[in-house]
Amino acid sequence: MDQTHILPEQKGRIFIVTGANTGLGYENSLSLAKKGAKVIMACRSLEKANAAKENIKKEVPKADVEVMEIDLSSLDSVRNFAKAYQSKYDRLDVLINNAGVMMPPYTKTKDGYELQIEANFLGHFLLTGLLLNTILKTPNSRIVNLSSIAHKNGKINFDDLQSEKNYSASAAYGQSKLACLLFAFELQRRLEKAGHDQTISTAAHPGIATTELARHMPKIVYAILKYTVAPLLTHAPKEGAKPTMVAAIGDAAGGDYFGPTGFNEFKGKPGKVSGTALANDEDVAKRLWEVAEELVGMKYL
Repeated sequence: MDQTHILPEQKGRIFIVTGANTGLGYENSLSLAKKGAKVIMACRSLEKANAAKENIKKEVPKADVEVMEIDLSSLDSVRNFAKAYQSKYDRLDVLINNAGVMMPPYTKTKDGYELQIEANFLGHFLLTGLLLNTILKTPNSRIVNLSSIAHKNGKINFDDLQSEKNYSASAAYGQSKLACLLFAFELQRRLEKAGHDQTISTAAHPGIATTELARHMPKIVYAILKYTVAPLLTHAPKEGAKPTMVAAIGDAAGGDYFGPTGFNEFKGKPGKVSGTALANDEDVAKRLWEVAEELVGMKYL
């Protein structure tokens, strides 16, 4: 059942949405503002974020929305954001790790990591760790990680995690989104083990939503898809954002994963979905967690 029309009001609660200026992040920010939440739009481009904030204000004049700068492909930027947030706020009800890049040409970040694994996974892994104490002291708090149906084709290549030996944009994307799901499930296990029963970890994926993520797709391919099969297989960002809303404020338990429930999870009403056997592999998750701790220079849980 589609819970999104009966999701509870969120007045007095604080949310961080990464990548909030466009696509799914924008729709989540708008929906949360309508519910009365305070929304921190955590974005790389302050200019784009402020424009998005103004658009939300036009639709929700009383919206409590604030823009803060973060670049998930820079560990220093993530650290600066966490410090700035915690100097202003002593609670965080929900962290939505939404920002992402999809299938760009091979790019190394200034930290020396492949762009997709850092922006989609490692940056959020560090952000979660840095904000964790603030989240844990907030009752009924949640951490939501965004995965993708692309995780189904993903595998974690521990021998070449940064795709230095061989780069396939789609394989690196699938790996990064599998990493996000492994992280969400392992985070829940670790929260439970440490006795933190007031905080849960959930995950979501949007199906195939027509967002700006597809900007690296060849223009001719994008054009053909847009006017042929796309309308049958895709849905608007507003629909694609619904599973995240359920994961963030709906009826959810720790470790739940939400996505569209239509054909192949491409589109449809949001509901519980399953990760692959690999996404549920606890040994892989534990190893990935330890590798991530090393790469970002922080241990937690």
